[in-house]
Amino acid sequence: MKVLVAVKRVIDYNVKVRVKPDQSDVDLANVKMAINPFCEIAVEEAVRLKEQGKATEVVAVSVGSDACQEQLRTALALGADKAIQVKAEDGLDSLAVAKLLAKVCEQENPELVILGKQAIDSDNNQTGQMLAALKDWPQATFASEVEVLDGALKVTREVDGGLETVQVSLPAVVTTDLRLNEPRYASLPNIMKAKRKPLEVLDGAELGVDLSPRTKLLKVTPPPVREGGEIVADVDTLIDKLRNQAKVI
Repeated sequence: MKVLVAVKRVIDYNVKVRVKPDQSDVDLANVKMAINPFCEIAVEEAVRLKEQGKATEVVAVSVGSDACQEQLRTALALGADKAIQVKAEDGLDSLAVAKLLAKVCEQENPELVILGKQAIDSDNNQTGQMLAALKDWPQATFASEVEVLDGALKVTREVDGGLETVQVSLPAVVTTDLRLNEPRYASLPNIMKAKRKPLEVLDGAELGVDLSPRTKLLKVTPPPVREGGEIVADVDTLIDKLRNQAKVI
């Protein structure tokens, strides 16, 4: 079973995000970038499936400028067999990314596509669902456990009321939740080996996909500064503040 894993380049989650003075976007100058944490979980799950003998090949794919090759090399160091960069401008809409991934699926014919459930930069949670719709494949989102059956997957996912287990036939699209696994660290020998693994570059403009944006970024503003906490004298004072000051009850 070939597994395709989508990888997105985002600001490292340990970095404090800065907004440009003109509020046109986030300031990425000299900022440490990394694999989107949910995508890293997707890579880990694909590699574990290969280690269990369930998968035969793991292909990491990313859409963006040449800078995303850094994250693809990281995915190779974590255990992916080869990588594909779909060359395009950064910041494409989710629909454009899903369409490009669908084109890669036509080329690679994977039986399973694993994506992070959302990106921590835009907070979008739709690329996996859009890809499943474009390919007319079954989907299982927010996966916290994945079990490979004969020609199918049993996926446990978190819902508001607890856990839900679904079974989907292959090929399918799965998006990963935080509790699916704990990604490994890339060892130095594997980082060196990753430099020799194949990394294919596709020109996104030649794939026949309409990449025109469906959304427009108006402005970016930092979140409001949090106010300090307050210790109240008793429960009655707390209830009074919640009712008359915070107006939440």
